[in-house]
Amino acid sequence: MLLERSSIKAYFAALAILIVGAVGFRFLVTQLNIHLLKEPVDLRRPLDSIPNKIGRWERVGLDAVFSDALIEELGTRRYLDRVYAVDGNPSKGVVHVHVAYYTGTIDAVPHIPERCWAVGGLSLTRNSEGVIIDLDRRGWRTLADAASPGYMSTSITDPVTAEVEQVTLPKGDIAVTTVEFQDPKNPTVRQVGGYFFIANGETARTSYDVRRLAFNLTDRYAYYCKIQLTKSGFVKNADDSLLEPFKQDATELLSGLVPQVMKCLPDWPTWEKRSKEAAAQ
Repeated sequence: MLLERSSIKAYFAALAILIVGAVGFRFLVTQLNIHLLKEPVDLRRPLDSIPNKIGRWERVGLDAVFSDALIEELGTRRYLDRVYAVDGNPSKGVVHVHVAYYTGTIDAVPHIPERCWAVGGLSLTRNSEGVIIDLDRRGWRTLADAASPGYMSTSITDPVTAEVEQVTLPKGDIAVTTVEFQDPKNPTVRQVGGYFFIANGETARTSYDVRRLAFNLTDRYAYYCKIQLTKSGFVKNADDSLLEPFKQDATELLSGLVPQVMKCLPDWPTWEKRSKEAAAQ
């Protein structure tokens, strides 16, 4: 009987500790303005609204439409998979553009060439490296908003309506992770991929950088977007590389593509203001 009473007392004591701990934890989280679960943020425009013509680059063929199985593997239905060619002529140069948008899902792991291409039977010839892409910033200017320091903006013209719109650009340099693969059966056939991320209004090179930016504990909302460019071609010798031609094409194409992607992504200074206003209530 004594043992039963002692067990009951211990049970209720442990239960009380758990309840107090849970209430205290929730109070602490609220007081510190910590958000363990992020709220999703919608795109402002669908990704396929990105123009078919960006500078000299014009879309070739139709945008790819993934199967349900591939979408499940990708982890999102919000994507763009498109091929651009110089002047719309594949003989002048082709770049495959893939953009994927993630929000409200903390565990999604974006596909990266290092894994996908190796599974497809290609062999790695150049290790991953961070390459700074020197975009054409002649039309960029500091965002005239004291509440959102560090951002820049540029104006883009709608190719259909001719309307001019100001677009907020991501913070930070664009450092692209580049990898080069070859066909083991034909070593002169190369495929170069370069990718980076935009997370909560800032650029990120790796998935670890994405977690640091998009899943900051004090941010109420979170998103990230992966942008990947791929170039395929031939090299003269087995020891040659397609990396330099890729960098040249990526610099030119991304100079026009990044503002168009940002036109679709959430305007992050606006969302930052919403978070601050919600925290103050």
